[in-house]
Amino acid sequence: QPVQKEEPSTPPPPAESGFFFGGVGRAVAATDGELGPGRDADIVWRGSRLDESTFVQLDLERQDYWQSTGATTRVAVRLVVDAPVLHYNNARPWNINMSLRNAFVEERDLGVKGLSVWIGSRLYRGDNSELLDFWPLDWLNTLGGGVRYDLPSKRTYFAAHAGVNRPLTPYYLQSVDRAPALNQPGMTTVNLLDRQRLITSFKASHTVPVGEKGGVKGVLYGEVHQMPSGTRETAEAGVYERLPRDSGYVIGAQVSPFTGVNNGHLHLFLRYAGDLAAHGEFGSPSQPAPDGTATGAHELMFTMSANYETGPLGLMASGYVRSFRNASETFDFADLDEGILVVRPHYYLADWGGIAVEGSYQAQRRGRVPPPADPAAPGAHPAASHHSGSMVRFGLVPFLNAAGKGDFKRPQFRFIWLVSRRDEGAKALYPQDDVFSQRTWEHFIGLNVEWNIKASPAF
Repeated sequence: QPVQKEEPSTPPPPAESGFFFGGVGRAVAATDGELGPGRDADIVWRGSRLDESTFVQLDLERQDYWQSTGATTRVAVRLVVDAPVLHYNNARPWNINMSLRNAFVEERDLGVKGLSVWIGSRLYRGDNSELLDFWPLDWLNTLGGGVRYDLPSKRTYFAAHAGVNRPLTPYYLQSVDRAPALNQPGMTTVNLLDRQRLITSFKASHTVPVGEKGGVKGVLYGEVHQMPSGTRETAEAGVYERLPRDSGYVIGAQVSPFTGVNNGHLHLFLRYAGDLAAHGEFGSPSQPAPDGTATGAHELMFTMSANYETGPLGLMASGYVRSFRNASETFDFADLDEGILVVRPHYYLADWGGIAVEGSYQAQRRGRVPPPADPAAPGAHPAASHHSGSMVRFGLVPFLNAAGKGDFKRPQFRFIWLVSRRDEGAKALYPQDDVFSQRTWEHFIGLNVEWNIKASPAF
């Protein structure tokens, strides 16, 4: 018999090279029930995204595959523009709320297959909670660098990063006027207090396949925050105070079963932050411990996010419970417990559109310090207590999906009617004369479009 010729195996195509443009954003035109501006009415940290404002994110990337080394270079730049837009406020002279969100270079498979390194300014994050629009476990804005190694199975990777930041607050920076060098005339500005925070993070992820397309992903995550000591001038000229060295940490985990079909998944996140890290990456302790540090502050948060689609039906759900305490012993306004649950079912009348409804409940409890005691008043003085507020929300959202059926398909055109009911405790969370402090019922009526165009196809 003739020997059958063996066909040569086809090598995988190299990563595509070139320029790529993408972006994420939404445009919103809305009113309340009195024809006033539509406002975000959530009382918790992360609430429904139906009443979020206009936001535009522009991604420009350059990608090159180098045949001589087998490596791929990615240069990523992201500009973010926030509301308001010119067509709304007609601001003169022209101005814009813009920031540089990404500016980094990443090398993949350079020297070692599966190894990637990056340096620059980067929005560094993992899986998100879609309905609440945040990243519950790892969500860092960092200027630094990182490394990641994927095992050949592509099911396991390890990542580490280090970066710095220095917000423009008195906790990090104080500029003072001083006499210039060598008796020159006038005054010059000196940064008397100038300290930055160093954040390092570590992450390990492993996926166990289940069935043909599904699986379960597990993640372990941690951060270490460090700040040097410093000196700043008090309100009394010539009097100085010493700010001690401070530190903090984050530990967290994630378990995510997924179907591999129609974005079906369930994300479960658990995150604990202690000491300085409990105030977030840019936070400043407003109520420190007696030694001036954030020692004793802590935040515990559990988050759930899910999506399931079958036939003409889709169901999205998300929620979290969060508890924060600062380093002071007094149960004050900054100490809080809060939570929210959001559910959004979709019904597709056709592949290109349908109707969604969204229901949510959110509640918050804060510390309340009593007014100063009157020495002349008889009896015991009132102790610190707590204040509670809650809100129920219901939204009706007809939508159009040009990209076809799917809860995550974009762009999506929407008409939104969102009705909210505040209890007396929720109204008390707003300042005097704010309309939210006066209204029990709130309406948000508007047009909304969201888009999400990925820039680089290989990353």
